[in-house]
Order: sequence, then C-alpha cells, then structure tokens
Amino acid sequence: MTATGPATVPVTAALALGDDALVLSHRLGEWAGHAPVLEEEVALANIALDLLGQARVLLSLAGDEDELAYLREERAFRNLQLVEQPNGDFAHTIARQLYFSTYQQLLHTELAAGDGPFAPLAAKAVKEVAYHRDHAEQWTLRLGDGTRTGHERMRRACDALWRFTGELFQPVEGLDADWTRMEERWLESVEDVLGRATLSLPEGPRTGAWSAGAGRQGVHTEPFGRMLAEMQHLHRSHPGASW
Repeated sequence: MTATGPATVPVTAALALGDDALVLSHRLGEWAGHAPVLEEEVALANIALDLLGQARVLLSLAGDEDELAYLREERAFRNLQLVEQPNGDFAHTIARQLYFSTYQQLLHTELAAGDGPFAPLAAKAVKEVAYHRDHAEQWTLRLGDGTRTGHERMRRACDALWRFTGELFQPVEGLDADWTRMEERWLESVEDVLGRATLSLPEGPRTGAWSAGAGRQGVHTEPFGRMLAEMQHLHRSHPGASW
C-alpha cells in the first residue's frame, strides 16, 4: 500500500523527489565562493535555489519540511546516490548535472502531462529544469570539444558517474511513469550531447552487481554522511531557534 499524506499525495514519491532536489541543491551551493568565474557562481546558485524551491514544496507534501530536512537520519533519506556525489572539479559537477537534469526534465514532462498529485508542481518545475539541462549541455560541449585538458576531465567525469545512472529509472512507488521509455529517451539524449562534445557513452554497467543504486532504499555512499552532518549542524545545534 502506498503511504499517503495531505490530499492523498504519495509520501514515498514526495520524499524521493524532494530529497533528490534538496541534496543536489546543497551540493551546488557548495560552489559558492569557489566557482571558476563569477557568471558560474550566479548560474549554479540560481540552479540550487530552483531545486531548493522544488524540495520545499515536495517535502511539505510529506510532512514538516524543516524536520524532514534537518532531523532525519541518513538512512531515512530517499535520494538517488547520483545527486549526493561530491562536486569534484567543474567537469564532474557538469556531468552530474547533465545526467540528472536530463532525467528530471523527462520525468517532470511526463508528470505534468498527467492528472496526478504532482502535475501542478511538475508543470512549473519542467521550465526550470529545461534551463538546468541547457546549462549542463552547453558546458559539456565547451569542455568536451574544447582544450585537451577540458576534454579529458569531462571524459573522466562522465565515466566516474556512469555507474550511478541506472538507479534513475528504478520505479518509485506513487509515481505513474513509463520508466522503460524514459530510460530509452534519456540514453538517446545523453548520447547525442556527448557525441556533439566529441565524447561517447561510457562503457560499463549501469545496472547489476557492479553498479550503484540503493539510495531510494536509504543506502548511501560515504560522502553523503559528511554532507548531511554539515547541512544539519546549525539546526541540531540550536533546536527550536528562530530569527
């Protein structure tokens, strides 16, 4: 049975999508003061704020947004392992964003076309995500088809994150989506971008014994625990504080 909250919103799905947006928002926010150029400082901050706004709406559908963000333990989070991966260099961040925003755009487009509880949010979010994906695509092209150093860094980043992408298309309870068709379209889209960037789809499995993918079940990678401790530190240090 699907757990539901206010207005029969599937809590499992709201947490999964909300945690994806919250965690990636925090990761992108870590670039503040460290981005390679000022323009990218602003761009990454804007993407992070878009995702934070999505997270707030989704988590509020599942319960108290502050408690869910700041008081849950690591195993209670349901985000994809992909979004919790450290920023690495700029190419690593861009590869992560390309993989995730392509998936998110496909998912929100499908949800917006339906009449489910997430349709209103998806209809708004898909416009934001289109920008996120375009930003990632343009930087993939600039790095992949640019200098030898940029090309090599982009290739390494795409390869390193590839094993986390199979989890993107594991069905989520409460989300009515054609996961198989979405995965096909995702692969076509990513392959097209990488091809134009003089790169190719990485080799290696995306699903199976040697791939990653248990974030939806609350199993996370080592960097996530450190990130969560940082994100929750202030709230846990001053419980009940307001300003």
